[in-house]
Amino acid sequence: MSICILFPTATEARQFQHPGVHTVVSGVGLTATAYATLKVIHERRPSLLILAGIAGMYPQAGLAIGEVVLVSSEVEGDLGFFTPQGFTHLAQLPLEMAFERRHTLHCPHLPAASPLRRARSLSLNAALAPFVDSSAVEIENMEGAAFFHVCQQEGVPFIELRAISNVVQPGHDDWDMDGAVTALHAALTQLLAQLPAVAG
Repeated sequence: MSICILFPTATEARQFQHPGVHTVVSGVGLTATAYATLKVIHERRPSLLILAGIAGMYPQAGLAIGEVVLVSSEVEGDLGFFTPQGFTHLAQLPLEMAFERRHTLHCPHLPAASPLRRARSLSLNAALAPFVDSSAVEIENMEGAAFFHVCQQEGVPFIELRAISNVVQPGHDDWDMDGAVTALHAALTQLLAQLPAVAG
């Protein structure tokens, strides 16, 4: 099995090594992630792609700082329009235009035997955005929806792993970046040990 791991930043990737696994610093945000994901697919033809990084948790999520989750679904949460009634997601606008109404993207590749909890996520270029609907999700990140979309379009199996570093709440600055990255790397190592043999 050929596996590539994408980390949004060098901080999240720092010193992570695993025999036979290729790692890439993909960049922060949806645009950088879409480009990096497609480039890795075309250049390396992996049998599995993993996106690994930190995330914020919404106050209602019932998660803990330092906890690592498998992401079961992603929504590009700030894709839409502001209307007189407030922000409306593009997929829910009654526009008379022919386009793909893409809202929730699901991951069908999560390992059934993993002890990690599953979480639903919003991806935002505008982190901590107060106008998005976070009622049906637990976490927030800045890359996952682009990663899900490209992998689905290219037919490449994928998994997203996120370690909780902070609470999604403006003014809540109690982040544990180091602890989250340490937990992320431990969970990645555990996940890789559960997968079929990795080809170099």
